[in-house]
Amino acid sequence: MSRSFRRFAVLGVCTVAAAAFGAVVPVAADSGDGFEFTLYAKEVPAPGGDQSGPPSKVGETFTFADDLYKTKGGEKVGRDGVICAVVRVSGTSVEANCVGTFELDGGPGGQLAGQTLATFDTSAGAPAAFDVAVTGGTGDFKNARGYIRSTPDGDYERMEFHINVR
Repeated sequence: MSRSFRRFAVLGVCTVAAAAFGAVVPVAADSGDGFEFTLYAKEVPAPGGDQSGPPSKVGETFTFADDLYKTKGGEKVGRDGVICAVVRVSGTSVEANCVGTFELDGGPGGQLAGQTLATFDTSAGAPAAFDVAVTGGTGDFKNARGYIRSTPDGDYERMEFHINVR
């Protein structure tokens, strides 16, 4: 399965996954009601993983995991994991429902859950940016809602977290 196919379908979601997260300093706080910060995700290759191409049949699934960094190539601050299921295929257009979890261990700390229905063109060279819905959380992210904007950035995925906890 191609890296760009998995990367596009992320929640990072889906960019979204289970993770241990180092100290994260929010770029901005929303009046004490939330957090905004940016991380960079880099996929961790699965041993023996199939790199031949994207799933193309409804019902096929794939998984991936990322390491998370404060800056590209900087300090590793966590990880994520995502599972996606192909739900629709039409020509080169594929839709996948992806669910993932991020576990954050810094300030703020806790887990975030997210999901997305990602539509992408398997013939495109680079995936487009997409949003992952934040569906809940634990710790500092208890009652979390919001979204994560995932944008390709070279060998990384730029993930902008917009989290409301009230």
